[in-house]
Amino acid sequence: MLSALAETGADWSHGYDLCRALGLKAGTVYPILIRLTERGQVETCWEADPPRGRPARHLYRLTTAGAELARTVAASVRAGEGAPAPDAVRLTPRTT
Repeated sequence: MLSALAETGADWSHGYDLCRALGLKAGTVYPILIRLTERGQVETCWEADPPRGRPARHLYRLTTAGAELARTVAASVRAGEGAPAPDAVRLTPRTT
């Protein structure tokens, strides 16, 4: 999930596009996005100007902390270490 969002840089992504890119179902992707948002790794907003006849959708992108986490995880994978241990990367809920 982090890598898919990192690929878009500062651009916003639709959840549906993330589902397609990752080959995962919405029931898997959206709970992860919600958790990452609660932890301050992802920010979300409503689409400002949806096409006529379609409701607004949520958009997602990495926060600065999320981008840093994505870089840390990617570097660990490239170094052959696999993903960091759960206690190595702290995912704490945002308190604001």
